[in-house]
Amino acid sequence: MTTVTIERVSRSFGSVHAVREVSLEIRDGEFFTLLGPSGCGKTTLLRMIAGFCELDAGSISFGARRIDTLPPHRRNTGMVFQNYAIFPNLTVGGNVAYGLHARKVPAARIAERVATALKLVHLDGYDARWPHQLSGGQLQRVAIARSLVIEPEVLLLDEPLSNLDAQLRVEMRGEIRQLQQSLGITAIYVTHDQEEALAISDRIAVMRAGTLEQVDKPDAIYRDSTTPFVAEFLGVTNLLSGTITRREGAHAVIKAGATEFHVEGTVTGLGEAVAFCLRPEALRVIAPGDAIPDGWASLEVLISRVEFLGALTRVETQLADGTMLRVALLDQPLETLSVGHALTLAYDPRRVTGFKAA
Repeated sequence: MTTVTIERVSRSFGSVHAVREVSLEIRDGEFFTLLGPSGCGKTTLLRMIAGFCELDAGSISFGARRIDTLPPHRRNTGMVFQNYAIFPNLTVGGNVAYGLHARKVPAARIAERVATALKLVHLDGYDARWPHQLSGGQLQRVAIARSLVIEPEVLLLDEPLSNLDAQLRVEMRGEIRQLQQSLGITAIYVTHDQEEALAISDRIAVMRAGTLEQVDKPDAIYRDSTTPFVAEFLGVTNLLSGTITRREGAHAVIKAGATEFHVEGTVTGLGEAVAFCLRPEALRVIAPGDAIPDGWASLEVLISRVEFLGALTRVETQLADGTMLRVALLDQPLETLSVGHALTLAYDPRRVTGFKAA
């Protein structure tokens, strides 16, 4: 297993700063994800680790060994590309063996290692097949086997599931995660898919405009976002702004338009502007006559839209000043959710994340 240390790495393309002084330490055996929108620098950073893109500044090390000055084939990384990069003129076995031939591994050893790699990705007996005979998911498995057969120190995956349909993406991401855990290999994964990143990562680095916005475990990034950008990028949320007007016990009270919200702790001084995030699933419908849980705050809203999605129902509501508030409800009876009707919502102030004004 290998620790990857990235120190003050930068890369520009003309006047565009793709990566700006990024520093990270990726732990032994960790599944680490670079997450962000298109153009944020995540793929450029991955390509710098692989050796396909030079650094303007900084350094990259695997353990105690600096690797950014080495050519790609001497870094001992395995790369899985977005488009698979499978050679159509080679069989499955030939594709998987390609890197071993390049490293001049003896033929008898190649056959053994190819068979082992194909077994790892559940393609036993597929070595004689041709790429055009395989499905998208099988092609992705071939690409992973080709990366693993060289026994890399670090596995690099660049949007590896983006060309698959939704159901297959879910299946394949689980298989990739399970395989990485069974091998104990350090993996760096690039994606723009928030759900994918949350589902399979040990830690996530959210990138924006070439810089790191937040690095943490998936649940911490989602529940305790440190910037409004991260809060909005990580799933659907209610991102609002207002002013701290007073304190009530452990809560700060934020006046946002005509509505008061409660947040636990102090995010800024009284009278100062603040942004805050309230996730839709943190809001609970309080039926007439039911008590609001101790310590919780409540809101009065009108239903403006209902979207039934099976077990989950998404509801758009409006506050008194017309501000939209999204609500996500699990297994809520539809007859209680009519457009134009009033609702009482309650939430735990500990679920509200506040941000100091920029």
